[in-house]
Amino acid sequence: MQTSPIEPVAADDCTTVEVARRLGLAVRSVQLMVDRGELDAWKTPGGHRRISRTSVDRWLADRHSGVSRPAPLGPPVGAPAAWPAHPPAGRRPRVLLIEDSRHFQNLVTLLVKARFPQVELHLADDGIAGLAMAGKLEPEVLLVDILLPGIDGATLITGLRSHPAFARSQLIVVTSLEGAALEPYAFALQGLPVVPKPRLAVELPALLAQALAPTDAAPRRD
Repeated sequence: MQTSPIEPVAADDCTTVEVARRLGLAVRSVQLMVDRGELDAWKTPGGHRRISRTSVDRWLADRHSGVSRPAPLGPPVGAPAAWPAHPPAGRRPRVLLIEDSRHFQNLVTLLVKARFPQVELHLADDGIAGLAMAGKLEPEVLLVDILLPGIDGATLITGLRSHPAFARSQLIVVTSLEGAALEPYAFALQGLPVVPKPRLAVELPALLAQALAPTDAAPRRD
């Protein structure tokens, strides 16, 4: 069995794994950043991706200077998924779907209208817009896809779970990934319900009903 030779890494370049460790992201998240042009990269003759160390430094510098680029927001704290949803008095419960597929946006819209007519559903096409809308709307439930343009879903979920402003929002993850393909995102998904997109119509209504059901055990917001 012939194995491909190990290709050296120049001092000015990093492997995808090295960048993922430095930024605290999954390898897939780094690959998406390259695909979006946020990091400069090239491929070796053997097909291995090499990322410019300078572009990684620039990305980190931009983040610290306040330039709007996706950034890791720290590890999850607590377990937001355990909080039942309680909208303020006089307001309908809000659900925010962060999903770039029109097909699945339409599917969730139909499900919510049919099963939860009391819910106010909002849609965001990418992670950046979703993060801004989440902060403005303070939804009781966030439905988040993993693979998103702007900020990938894993980074977005990690940020939401670590931010006090979203401590009362329940997170439900929807994804087309299954099995081993989900492993790189385990750091972000721990303790969260994950719904495979092929089973969305079957599994999502029950999870939404549970998330939106009021209980006396949880503190209410004023």
